[in-house]
Amino acid sequence: MIFIGADHRGFKIKESLRPYLKELGYEVVDLGNDHLDETDDYPDFANAVAGKVSKNSETDKGILICGSGIGMSIAANKFKGIRAAQVDKIEQAVLSRKDNNANVLTLSGNDLSESEAKEIVKVWLETPFSKEERHERRIKKIR
Repeated sequence: MIFIGADHRGFKIKESLRPYLKELGYEVVDLGNDHLDETDDYPDFANAVAGKVSKNSETDKGILICGSGIGMSIAANKFKGIRAAQVDKIEQAVLSRKDNNANVLTLSGNDLSESEAKEIVKVWLETPFSKEERHERRIKKIR
């Protein structure tokens, strides 16, 4: 299950990701916003997505998009079991999954094109956690 959410600055990318994810065969739940609202606040969507993912943090995933991706990451990481990673490049997508077992991806609506976001999301979802002892150890320390 993939939960997705975005504020006004990430709305356009979210709207393009939702059908793309379905094309890739993922079950997607859109937690908003359901319309472009210049006055909405990113913590509302971060809380909705992270709250859902935290209930099944080993299997479910979340994708959040705001202007920079940073605010969403900070808000999502407040939830138990969430390891949100703000990603701007393919290499970061790989490392956030392989080394950190990130379960929430945050993206910049200001800095990424729709095609770049799609490429990052695809790689992020397809990259497995390495399960290497050193990474398991580090994740335990984060918990």
